[in-house]
Amino acid sequence: MLIRFVIVTGMSGAGKSTALKVLEDAGYFCVDNLPISLIEKFAQLTMNGAEGGITRVALGVDVRSGEALSDLQEVLEKLALSGVRHEILFLDAGDDVLVKRYKETRRNHPLAGGERVEAGIARERKQLEFLKKQADYIIDTSQLLTRELKLELERIFVDNQNFKSLMVTVLSFGFKYGIPADSDLVFDVRFLPNPYYIDELKQLSGNDAPVRDFVMGFKAAEIFSDKLTDMIQFLIPNYIEEGKNQLVISIGCTGGKHRSVTLANELYRRLEGSGEYGLRIEHRDIEKDALRKRM
Repeated sequence: MLIRFVIVTGMSGAGKSTALKVLEDAGYFCVDNLPISLIEKFAQLTMNGAEGGITRVALGVDVRSGEALSDLQEVLEKLALSGVRHEILFLDAGDDVLVKRYKETRRNHPLAGGERVEAGIARERKQLEFLKKQADYIIDTSQLLTRELKLELERIFVDNQNFKSLMVTVLSFGFKYGIPADSDLVFDVRFLPNPYYIDELKQLSGNDAPVRDFVMGFKAAEIFSDKLTDMIQFLIPNYIEEGKNQLVISIGCTGGKHRSVTLANELYRRLEGSGEYGLRIEHRDIEKDALRKRM
């Protein structure tokens, strides 16, 4: 009987518990933090059908294993030699995101001891480096909502679709609120006429047809979109080949409500439908002017 055996690992705070819960809900037999010394025996039992009816297994492994984690490499090699095919799912996130998550939950990092969270994260990255290099799937959750992570996991481990190693986020923003810190590419569209100064468009956003038609009615907007799309379509395959997991394309105008939203939507529309990468869109500052006025 063919059994799918998945090892779920990655950085603390990157979503391993969520991933195991999703897989459990999808019918996987899940075990978290099994002692490293028992993994080989556990794998053999499941592969031999000792636990009848189990066809999909997910095993959570991380730095809680302590010094025994260094023995995992040998265990994985033994599994391969004995014919146990395994897949490694590695959940990751940026250091700044992990620090923020720890501060929000007021939890201590397992490797921080009496030091700052950043010190624990650095140690954990070093200890897990060998697993990340061997991972079949690396998912960066820095920009993912829980439901988006759930959909990605279901696509890979339930629907058996090809893994999209790169997640592209098209992000609109307002320069007056600051450039997004996680941006990989930043584009300034303040060279276009501003709908803010047109009374009938001022209260609308780039998600509304009148604003979209106004902005895209300028030849410069079309030329910009053509050139930007051409460049992004050139870059993405090279980023994938280089092993990049997350690409944030930030498009900014003054307030992040009209021009940037319109051009971000246009880029998303042009990139949509590719099977090579995941794609999402976010409008960071679209509601901020309205919030300030209510205050």
